[in-house]
Amino acid sequence: MPAPESLSTRGISAYSLIPMQTIVTESVVIAAAWINRGEVVAFPTETVYGLGGDISSETSIEKIFAAKGRPSDNPLIIHVHSSEQIREVASEIPETAETFIRYFFPGPLTLILKKNKAVSPLVTAGLQTVGIRWPSHPVATEFLKRCNHPVAAPSANISGRPSSTDWEAVYDDLKGKIPCVLKGPQSTIGLESTIVDCSETHPRLLRSGAVSLESLKKYVPETIAATTQKHQQPKSPGLKYPHYSPSAQVKLCGPGFPGCKEAKKSAWIGLSAPPEGVTKTAVCQNPEEYAYKLFSFFRECDRENIEVIFCEMPPEEGIGRAIRDRLQRAAENNDG
Repeated sequence: MPAPESLSTRGISAYSLIPMQTIVTESVVIAAAWINRGEVVAFPTETVYGLGGDISSETSIEKIFAAKGRPSDNPLIIHVHSSEQIREVASEIPETAETFIRYFFPGPLTLILKKNKAVSPLVTAGLQTVGIRWPSHPVATEFLKRCNHPVAAPSANISGRPSSTDWEAVYDDLKGKIPCVLKGPQSTIGLESTIVDCSETHPRLLRSGAVSLESLKKYVPETIAATTQKHQQPKSPGLKYPHYSPSAQVKLCGPGFPGCKEAKKSAWIGLSAPPEGVTKTAVCQNPEEYAYKLFSFFRECDRENIEVIFCEMPPEEGIGRAIRDRLQRAAENNDG
């Protein structure tokens, strides 16, 4: 089966494959200046680090896909800093979306809305809908305010790898591929945003995150959970292609899953005490800590040449649903 086609493999952004110097800065002014001249910048958010480009510049958007090696049918999320900017990119905002905006924006929630005609099909992968998020991270907010237009941004990592939750992980993945990393603290949540499709009759949860299904239904009871088949064109990131996988093999543990078998050089992450014989452990006090540590733990294991990571599946409630989703996708990718 052929590999997913990306903009870089089609030669659209061949210039971005030329190695470049990557600067690391704490200045939102410097970082925004790169965006405003049509370049891409990695920046912190409360969920994970994003790789941003100006939505008004198709060249900038192409550079995002090329730097990540991202399939071109995988849509991007537009990041805004105000309700006015939401209306710049959405053609209509239904009542359900208005409710979610009132209670969850700014924050770790992305809404799928019908797009404004001015939004490039490169951003939306040709779809007539667009994902919109208003981050609550203070550095992201100040950065976005200094950008001339809303910023399209997937996670700042090589496609298929664990998302980056600190600037060092961004630098490891994208050094020489992008001109600038905006340095901030480690992401406080550690998992990508919840995504809800508000472009249809009933809101549909497409990707789980820190805003749980239970929280969504509290304000919009008709919200439903839905899945997207891998052969379908995704309406949001994280639904179709392999994601979140370290180099080590991911093995799922817990009720309904095989037990942890002895491995030569293994690691454990979960809410319970680890089994005997593992080389590296991360015992988390609650699901929120589990989410915060997950991707950084994956990357630590790769640096230490861990061969197998045993991951305990948390209860399927709250952010536990999001953790289970990421673990299952990481394990599927390793097995494939």
